Amino acid sequence: MKKIAIVTDSNSGITQQEAQKLGVFVLPMPFYINHELYLEGITLTQEEFYEKLKGDADISTSQPSPGSVTELWDKVLKEYETLVHIPMSSGLSASCESAQALARDYEGKVYVVDNQRISITQRQSVLDALRLAEQGKDARQIKDILEEMKLEASIYITLETLKYLKKGGRITPAAAALGTILNLKPVLQIQGEKLDAFSKARGKIKAKKIMLEAIHHDLEHRFAKEAANGEMVIQAAYGGNPEEAAEWVKEIEESFPGTKCHMDPLSLSVACHIGYGPLAIACSRMVR
Repeated sequence: MKKIAIVTDSNSGITQQEAQKLGVFVLPMPFYINHELYLEGITLTQEEFYEKLKGDADISTSQPSPGSVTELWDKVLKEYETLVHIPMSSGLSASCESAQALARDYEGKVYVVDNQRISITQRQSVLDALRLAEQGKDARQIKDILEEMKLEASIYITLETLKYLKKGGRITPAAAALGTILNLKPVLQIQGEKLDAFSKARGKIKAKKIMLEAIHHDLEHRFAKEAANGEMVIQAAYGGNPEEAAEWVKEIEESFPGTKCHMDPLSLSVACHIGYGPLAIACSRMVR
């Protein structure tokens, strides 16, 4: 029997196909679209999601059912002694807390990591967990190390439209209308538990500049020691706009010479609240 399995959810951006290559397990996140249940990466593709979003479908997120979580765990534990489960940030969903409650019945075989990450930074945690397992760390040690590093990451996101912030009640209809007229592009940040406002810009070109400057500032100040030790990685994400995103990656790599920037589609759990066309940049501390 193998020793440690790594489990995450599809908010990490890891597809079922990539999971097989990496040797990890991915729990698909559920969505209700016009009151019908879909599973990310199983019965719902990125393209289908954005098509329905553009068509003003009624989309809501949900957490995985307890049965779907324990079914996957039980399957994995037939081959592995223990597992480390890395869900999306507890500040953005109750799925982490639910998993922690379920893990109590597994008598030390399941360790749930509350490491306050989502999307590309959550993906980095999965890669870190794999590396720690290769280094001989046990499941509890992996959980402890990832939780110690949980706030050592930043994500900045700019939006194409204010429609979904208005729809979710994050801004007023009047502010959304004025912002649209003035071509204002908000820059949001995820550092830890919440999706918060960071800045705003007249147009996407200026918004991208703000995000690049924010990451430079983080690497030069907040993560200066880690950056000097070669422990920081830079990532990008997008939402339904791959051509624009490819250009964004080029801009990032030009701004950070010598950097190879990994890019993934943005987690749909975030995308359903901000709409089509966002661009994001992140930096994360990685395990060496």
